[in-house]
Amino acid sequence: MKMPSFQAERVWLAPMSGSTDAAFRRQAVRYGAPAVVSEMVAGEALAAARPDVVRKTCRHEGRGLWIVQLAGRRPEDMRRGAELLVEAGVDVIDINMGCPSRQVTGGNSGSALMREPDLALQIIDATLEGAGGTPVTLKMRLGWDHDLLNAPEIARAAVDRGVEMLAVHGRTRCQFYKGQADWSAISDTVEAVDVPVIANGDIGSVDQVDAALAESRAYGVMLGRAAMGQPWLLGQVAAHLEGRDFVRPDLSAQADGLCEQIEDSLSLYGSWLGIRIVRKHIAAHVDKAELPLDEAERRAVRAQLCRLDDPAELIAQIQSLYLNSETKAAA
Repeated sequence: MKMPSFQAERVWLAPMSGSTDAAFRRQAVRYGAPAVVSEMVAGEALAAARPDVVRKTCRHEGRGLWIVQLAGRRPEDMRRGAELLVEAGVDVIDINMGCPSRQVTGGNSGSALMREPDLALQIIDATLEGAGGTPVTLKMRLGWDHDLLNAPEIARAAVDRGVEMLAVHGRTRCQFYKGQADWSAISDTVEAVDVPVIANGDIGSVDQVDAALAESRAYGVMLGRAAMGQPWLLGQVAAHLEGRDFVRPDLSAQADGLCEQIEDSLSLYGSWLGIRIVRKHIAAHVDKAELPLDEAERRAVRAQLCRLDDPAELIAQIQSLYLNSETKAAA
């Protein structure tokens, strides 16, 4: 079977646990995101068919590739997880060696694998075997700490084995998200391999995209937290890199998209959990929308919306807020 091409895509939505669920990915794709990656899932949990893990891997609606990120400590779990994803029909499997959270690295997976390169390569081999020809990519950091900046070495070995694309976050694991991502350090990995490398970390605007590409010499960029509350950002960046015009959605369209995301969240998780999970997205939208509110008013509106438990009332208040704001802006 001919696999879809993905290496040409230059703008990627980063996998974010608890955030890049199918409801959010649908909105990013709606606004033109070329490639979006699911939340990280554990190979062992996927094999056990846990309901929460199955939800994380579910396909978003709309165009675009179905890409799932897989994490694990044991090669056999990664092999089986990859097999299950292929059976489900995924287009691309991404290996997680970049997550810095203590919950993940404490289990010696995620970016902890960068301090165990032999095991990391066993993980890669097992995933490729389970994938059986489905494209496999790898996301990692610069290294475990500044004494172990081994991303280029792992990247070279991964590509030799068959990994087809790499994403590198410009921090070490021990930096977590502190300081500023070092885009220039990503260039060492770019030089080490002959497959596309995607730069990640602190990229949240068109200007930052240009700077990150210039400093890293990477082929493309991966955006994560910056897209929260503005899922059109990836489409805007893609248009910029392709020299196309991009029209930011007006407040009415933003409200429609947010309400659609709320409804998708309710369908995905059920009413009680869904409305709680989507609150982080509602808060981010209110923070970033061009609403005629000062900071105190914005905080009050955000808090009010995030306290509502009735989906119908929540949607009605969002529509009213955005419509009234649009009317004021046009006056």
